[in-house]
Amino acid sequence: MPRDFPHELLEDARELSSYRGWTEDVYRDFLAVRSGSLSAEEFGRKYRRRRAILTLDLTGFTLSAINIGELESLLRILDAQRVCIPVLKEFDAELIRCFADDMVAIFETPGMALDAAFELHRRVARFCNSGLASDHPTRCCVGIGYGEVFAIGPNLAQGDEMNRASKLGEDIARANETLLTERAFEAVEQRTDVQFDLQSSDDQMFPFYRAIRAE
Repeated sequence: MPRDFPHELLEDARELSSYRGWTEDVYRDFLAVRSGSLSAEEFGRKYRRRRAILTLDLTGFTLSAINIGELESLLRILDAQRVCIPVLKEFDAELIRCFADDMVAIFETPGMALDAAFELHRRVARFCNSGLASDHPTRCCVGIGYGEVFAIGPNLAQGDEMNRASKLGEDIARANETLLTERAFEAVEQRTDVQFDLQSSDDQMFPFYRAIRAE
């Protein structure tokens, strides 16, 4: 196909990085891949990592902003971060990022992410019953993925498993639920202290599992 684009293309890695999508080095390597001077295999060897991704979303944020006001809804986010970040650190998260009412944490193994998820639900519930929470307590929804990701971007995990974990945590999981991608489930399915239920529906994009701590 002939190349016919009569407009400017931004090719400066430093300027691209100033808009905070990726770092300058990543942009430089992306441009090298696009130009053919760096192969996709070389890029993968440099940036691919096998990691577990935990995504957390707070329930009812948009509705709370309408019902109780913007400041109070933001204070609910503050409370959730005050409770959840110490949990993620206790379970050795390699990286923690907060985006509005979402959080992302990277773990070495899906088992670590799953244990953190159970403790997140327990700790948030206890905080909501402690008298320290607002009159409109929150709950969290968790999605967990596992596999090869590109260690780039603000959360150092971009790729299919990141996308699936985000879909589970932000869009599908209900309050107090922990959902796992198929790859994350396969890595922890031998655990006897957890019950895993395959979820199925006509409109779901991919198979996933609900994890419940066994009694």
